This record gives sequence, structure tokens and C-alpha cells, in this order.
Amino acid sequence: MLGCLPAQPGTSRMLAALAESALRKVPHLGPRHAPTATSAIHALARLDGDDALAQLARLAVTVTHRGTLKVLDGVLGAKARALGVSREEVAELGVPDYGLTEVGRLVQAVGDSTAELTVTAGKAALSWRNDKGRTVKSPPASVRAGHAEEIAALKGVVKDVGKMLTAQSERLDRLFLAQRSWTYGSWRARYLDHPLLGTLARRLIWLAGDVPCLWAEGVLRDLDGAPVRPGPDADVRLWHPIGRDPAEVLGWRRHLERHEITQPFKQAHREVYLLTEAERAAGGHSARFAGHVLRQHQLHALARARGWRHDLHMAVDGDFPPATRDLPGWGVRAEFWCGPDHRGEGWTPSGAYLHVVTGELRFYPPDAETHHGGFIDPRHTPPLPLTRIPPLVFSEVMRDADLFVGVASVGADPAWRDGGPYGDYWTSYGFGPLPATARTRHDLLSRLLPRLAIADRCFLDDRFLHVRGELRSYKIHLGSGNILMSPNDTYLCIVPKGGSGARVFLPFEGDEVLAVILSKAMMLAADTAIRDPSITAQLR
Repeated sequence: MLGCLPAQPGTSRMLAALAESALRKVPHLGPRHAPTATSAIHALARLDGDDALAQLARLAVTVTHRGTLKVLDGVLGAKARALGVSREEVAELGVPDYGLTEVGRLVQAVGDSTAELTVTAGKAALSWRNDKGRTVKSPPASVRAGHAEEIAALKGVVKDVGKMLTAQSERLDRLFLAQRSWTYGSWRARYLDHPLLGTLARRLIWLAGDVPCLWAEGVLRDLDGAPVRPGPDADVRLWHPIGRDPAEVLGWRRHLERHEITQPFKQAHREVYLLTEAERAAGGHSARFAGHVLRQHQLHALARARGWRHDLHMAVDGDFPPATRDLPGWGVRAEFWCGPDHRGEGWTPSGAYLHVVTGELRFYPPDAETHHGGFIDPRHTPPLPLTRIPPLVFSEVMRDADLFVGVASVGADPAWRDGGPYGDYWTSYGFGPLPATARTRHDLLSRLLPRLAIADRCFLDDRFLHVRGELRSYKIHLGSGNILMSPNDTYLCIVPKGGSGARVFLPFEGDEVLAVILSKAMMLAADTAIRDPSITAQLR
């Protein structure tokens, strides 16, 4: 019914929230009620105006339920045809400015006070000044009494801006594989000078023509600080470290760290995965991430969030298809093979295996038939030689696989004390050689540590951050975040709480493990001040 009525303030936001609520997962069962989400999306599609289009574009990035995504894609495709633009342009044009009068800032009079909404480092915040111009924690009582609706509306904008920033950051991160480019004039209007997207775009490195540049002091500048002034028709695209000179990549990393610029996702510090000699010799498959034990439901959520198709492996199934990611613009499909593991805790009440074991990663033509009964069928299309896969595609797909293992592996769980049937694997993963993501942490920490207050208590070796406390000395593994302590490398279990990451500058968002490692290091350097009994009992 809402879709048939004239749009009211807040209607689009409410319908989008309903869709998200209906898709919220019930453990071991799935979405609460996907048809309700579909109905909310169809109602949004009937509404005119930028607000409804913005919510649809945001949902298209954040929703992972396959059926709902298909509905969203159809709705946005229809909107694109109606507007005479491409599907990608709808996602860009649908980003609202939320009334921001300049990039990342809105100033609004409310009664005799002033509200200021600012967006910095990917977060929106609301502050207040009273009638004397003094900053206060909250609006004065007279403003709260006479302008309750305006205050509520501003709080709603802050919440919406936060959700939209997260969605747009994820969308921008996917543009590396989308081969998206713009003319300079179009890009500047849609990104650099957009009141909301500008807060993300101005922290990213772009290629104007083939010149890498970053926004600084009111103009685009190259690595040496010289202004870059492209013509209106110059080609602009996101910069990616693969294929760039190592000195250039290192230069941008140091620039971000020196000026304390936090990128919305890893770009300058992005891991690059190159073909190994073993992979060249293997021909059509990579076993780099094979043999890991993953929590299946966590893998499922991560895969969907990164644009992969993944069906939960059920105990009643005889067919266990791989996780797949379609890359039609490149003419390939990536497949990451996983199979159910029977050694662990079995399956959920609905019959889904709790754990899977990873296998090989392959690339195929988009329409290839590849498996039968969960196994490679030699009668079907053979995999493409890895040497024929574009380096950017190979690197980004391998990065996804590294993410799946790094987050969903049972070896990354600090509370896995016993390990049960996975004890040997848990130990080898939790304290073994570093994967590419952890090597990036090592590289960054080598430059960040000297700036920290605990620098004189820390040092790095090839796998660990060593911390000297008053009671013990500690080794924090840079891959898993697990801790060994003196004497005898005794395991120390510290389960991080939500939001417990260290409050120090990091040049990119999204690496929670790095934040937790730094938080643990700061806590352990002052181990005599620890009061948590679950930790102090282990230090005795």
C-alpha cells in the first residue's frame, strides 16, 4: 500500500529497513521472511524520487540473499532503462547528498542553536553549538522541547549516512574488477565533489590518464605533490597496485602513513597475489588455499558479501558444488572447491555441515559445466590455464580466497582451546607461516611501531609481534592474532570483545585482526593493570 501512496518523508527509509529486517538470518534456518523483503523492494520501486532510488542502490550492495538480489537487479535494471543510463550509472546517480552543503559537512540552524553533521574517516557525527556559539554535547533543553522532530530527522540522517557510507565503500572496492572508468568531468561531479561520495573518493588514489594522484589541499596531486589537472575528457579509473612499480606502491603507502590518511578499504596496502612456480607447473589449478578447515556458515556469509555464489552443503546432499564468482567482463568464472568435513561436530539441526575443507581454485569459461556429484568431471570443460588469467583477476580472486580462510578458519578462533579433531590444524594455522594478508600487517607494523607509546617494549620477527610485559613476555601471531607467552610458549587465550580494537591510526579500514593485534599488544605491555579474571588466571 505504501508503494501506491504519495511518498512521505521517511517512507523509503522505512521500507528499506523492513527489507533488511526480513532478511536478517535466523541461526541455522536462513532469512526471517524473504517474501516480505521482496514486497518492500517492489514498494520502493513504485516510489518516485531520489530517496527511493538511493535505498534501492544501497540494498543492491548490502543484500546477499540470492533471490532478493535477483529482484533488486531487475528493479534497478528497469530504473536504468527508464532513465536511459547503464546499470552501473544508476548505482552512482542513486547516491543522495543528504542535504550536505559541502563535501562531508552540513550546518543547520535548529531554534537558537546550530547542528553540524560531519563525515570524517567513514563515520558520520552530529555536534551542537548553543546560542553563544559554544560547543555542547547535546541540544539545549529549549531546542529539545520545541524542535523534537527536527532533531529526530537529523539523527535519522546520521544513521542513514553511516549505512550508505558502508555500502558505497563496498561498491567502490568491487570496481577494480568492474573495469569502470569515467571522463574526468563526469567523475569529478559524481565522486570527487559529491557531498557524500567525496568523503570516500578524496581518500583514494586515482589514475587520471596514467598519472596516479590523490586529493590534497584542494587539488589532485601526484606522489611528489605536484598538481594534476586533467582535461574534462581525460580517462579516470581507480589505481591498483598490481603492475605498478614497487617504488611507486611503497611511496603511496608511506605518503598515507605520513599524512595519516585512512583509506576506506585497502588500496595502497592491498595484497597482490602473483602466480607461483608451483601454480605455473600445475597448469589449471591453484592449491594455495587448499586443506583449510572453515566454519561453513561464516564462509557462506563472506562469500555472498564478496559477490560469490555459495550453497550450504547439507548432510542429505550428494552434490557439493564449489563457490563460484562470475566475471563476465573478463570472460571467466572462478571456482573455489570446498567439501564437507566429517571429523568435527557434524551438522546443524537443519542438516547443514558445520565445517568444510577447502580444495583447489580454478577458472573456467562462463558457460562451462564443471562438476558432477561434487567432483570434477573429466568429461566436462577443462579449467583454463592460470597463465591465461589476467593478473588483476587472479590477484583479486586469490585475495577473496585468502579472506575466506583468514576469517572463517577454525585456526583463527582464539577460544578453540582443545581443537578436538582439528588440534594439529589449529596449531599449524594459528602459529604457522604468514599468509599474504599477514605479511601486509608485518610490513605496516614495521613502520607504525616506532610511533607507538609501547615501541620500546615491542619488536617484530618473521611471524610474531613480541611484547615485553611486567609479568611475562608475549608473542602475538600476525596471521591469527593468537598469543604465546613465556615461559615455554604457553598459550594465552584472549577473546576480543566487539569494538575492542586499538585506537591508533591505521591507513585503511576493514582489517579487524590488525586492530585486535594492536589492542592486545597495548594491553599486554601493561599486563599488571589487567583486571579481567579470565586473563589474570592464565598469567599466574
